[in-house]
Amino acid sequence: MQKITTFLTFADRAEEAVKFYLSIFKPSKIVQTTRYGEAGPGAKGSVMTIQFKLAGEDYVALNGGSSFTFSMGTSLSVDCKTQREIDTYTRKLTANGGEQLPCGWVRDKFGMFWQITPTILPKMLADKNAARADRAMRAMMDMMKLDIAALKKAHAGK
Repeated sequence: MQKITTFLTFADRAEEAVKFYLSIFKPSKIVQTTRYGEAGPGAKGSVMTIQFKLAGEDYVALNGGSSFTFSMGTSLSVDCKTQREIDTYTRKLTANGGEQLPCGWVRDKFGMFWQITPTILPKMLADKNAARADRAMRAMMDMMKLDIAALKKAHAGK
């Protein structure tokens, strides 16, 4: 078991969100579901927490009530080796009410923020040649969904 587990608190749609995420990322599975009892605060029998594995990593989702919302201050980053992966994850995460945001970010229909990032981008941004790094950064800042070919072109100065 990992030492630190990401804990996602939803207002009331944790089970629906977990099933949505499991349909996108593999290998994934629900490990355990707990339900509220007489003590509440949720309705007796309703889902309290769901422990799950998403692409092999441990997570917990909680139905915490209406005071809980997500913000851009916390996001999940998806490392993508190919443009096809970027396109697929972006399409799936923005389906049915999600939203494409600048610089490869998306907000899914549950309000969770994701960064759909090509594996090569951090290497470009850390390039010791400042001009190449700056060109890649400028290109990324002008994009919504990230385009690997365009980032490589900008990085190379073409």
